[in-house]
Amino acid sequence: MGARTGAEYLEGLRERPREVWIHGERVIGDITEHPAFKNVTRSLAALYDMQHDPELREEMTYVSPTTGERVGMSFLQPRSREDLARRRIMMKRWADYSGGMMGRSPDYLNAGLMAMAAAAEYFGRNNPANADHIRRYYEEVRERDLALTHTLITPQVNRSVGSARQADPYIVARVVKETDAGLVIRGARMLATLGPIADEIEVFPSTVLRGTEEDRPYTFAFAIPCDTPGLKFICRESFDIGRSHFDHPLGSRFEEMDAVVVFDDVLVPWERVFLYGDVELANGVFAETNAVVHMAHQVVVKNVAKAEFIFGIAALIADRIGIDQFQHVQEKLAEIIIDLEAMRAFLRASEADAAVDQWGLMTPAWGPLNAARNLFPRLYPRMIEIIQILGASGLMAIPTEADMRSPARAMIDRYLQGRNSDAYERVKLFRLAWDAALSSFGSRQVLYERFFFGDPVRMAGALYTSYNKEPYKERVQAFLDRVEQEEPARQ
Repeated sequence: MGARTGAEYLEGLRERPREVWIHGERVIGDITEHPAFKNVTRSLAALYDMQHDPELREEMTYVSPTTGERVGMSFLQPRSREDLARRRIMMKRWADYSGGMMGRSPDYLNAGLMAMAAAAEYFGRNNPANADHIRRYYEEVRERDLALTHTLITPQVNRSVGSARQADPYIVARVVKETDAGLVIRGARMLATLGPIADEIEVFPSTVLRGTEEDRPYTFAFAIPCDTPGLKFICRESFDIGRSHFDHPLGSRFEEMDAVVVFDDVLVPWERVFLYGDVELANGVFAETNAVVHMAHQVVVKNVAKAEFIFGIAALIADRIGIDQFQHVQEKLAEIIIDLEAMRAFLRASEADAAVDQWGLMTPAWGPLNAARNLFPRLYPRMIEIIQILGASGLMAIPTEADMRSPARAMIDRYLQGRNSDAYERVKLFRLAWDAALSSFGSRQVLYERFFFGDPVRMAGALYTSYNKEPYKERVQAFLDRVEQEEPARQ
C-alpha cells in the first residue's frame, strides 16, 4: 500500500468504527462527519496528501526496503546525518501546516516505533518472539501508513500509592489473565491524544513501576487496532465548538482531542505483545532503545515550528497596531526570538553531534534534546503571556464572522482598522491571537506543553541525576587546589 492519501486515511476510519464517547453520547456512524472530529480528521488528511504532492514527494517519502513502494519519511531508520536531516525536513513540513499546534501528528510515534524496531533485540530479552513482533509491527505500520496514538499514564485517582494498591486493582489497566490467544486487559489508562481518530493504539509501560510481584500484571507493551472489541475512548469536551475558521482559526482545524482509554477485558493477541512481566525492561524501554531520543527530535522540530508561529503572531500584532517602536514591546518580541533561536540551536546541535547507537541507528545527541524538552515547557507559557500583553484589550475587541457580514460592518471598518491594514485583516489576526492565547483551545495548548513529556519536576530530577557532573566538579576542585599551591594559606 505505501504512503496513504488523505482520502485513504478517512476511509480507513469509516471502515473501522470504534467505541468513542463524547458529550454524553456514543459516536454512531461515520466519525469523520461528527462535529468534534470532522475538521481535525481533514487536517490529518491534508498531512497525508502532502506525501502525494509531486513537488514534495521526494521530501515526504522514501522507497520501502521491503516492498519498493514509497512510504512516509518519518519511518526512515537513519544511518547518517543526512538521513536525520531528511527526516527533520519532512517533520518540519508537517509541523508548519498547523503552526506546531498538532503535537501528536503521526510522525511523533512513528519516530519512536522505528527506533524500537531497530532495537528489537531489547524486546527479545523478555521473550525471543517479541523481537520479531516489534519488527513485524513496525513494517506493518510503515507499509500501511497507519496513524498511531499511545497511552502511558495511570488514572489520577490516588497517586500516593501504586497501581496495585488502588481501592480497585482494576482501575489501572492490568492483565486479567493469560490465554492461548493472548493477554486479556482490564482497567484504564490516560491520556490518548488523537486516540478516537487514530488507527491503532500503543500501550507502553509507565516508567515508574516498582520491581515487585504485584507490579507484574501492570507491566506490558503492546499495540492493537482502535476498533478492537472492548476498547473504549472517553473524550473530554471538544474545543472545536462548531465555529468558522475565521472565528476559531486554530480550534476549528487542529483540535486533536484527548481521551481516557478503557479496556473492558480486551484481548491482545500474542503477536501484538512486545514486552510482558519484566519490570526492569519495562522501565528502560524508552531510554535503552533510544526511542525517547528520536521522539524528542521530532518534538523539538515541532517546537521550532510553534515558536516561529507564535513569534509571527506577536510581530504582526505589533506591526498592525503600531506598537513595534516601543522598547518594552521590542524587548518582549526579542524574548520570543531568543526562545526560537535556542530551539533551533538545540536541534542543530543534536544533529551535528549525532552518532551511531548500539542498534545501528544514527541517533541525535541526547544532551541538547533533553535540555530542549525541559526548557520549552517553561518558555511556551511565557510566549503566550506575551501575546496576551501585546494584544491587551484588542484580544477582547474581536467581532465574529457574522458581525463582519452584518449591518455593523461599517462601524467595524471604521473603528477596528489597523495602522496598516483594514478592519477585516486586523480582526482576523486578533481572532487568531485569541485562539492561540485565550480560548479553550489555546489554554489546552499551554497545559499540553507544560506536561508534554510528563511531570516537569521529575524530568528536571531525571536530567540532574543522569547528567555527568564529575568533570565539572573535578575542574573546580583542581582550580581550588591550584590556588592553594600558588598561594599557600596564611597562618
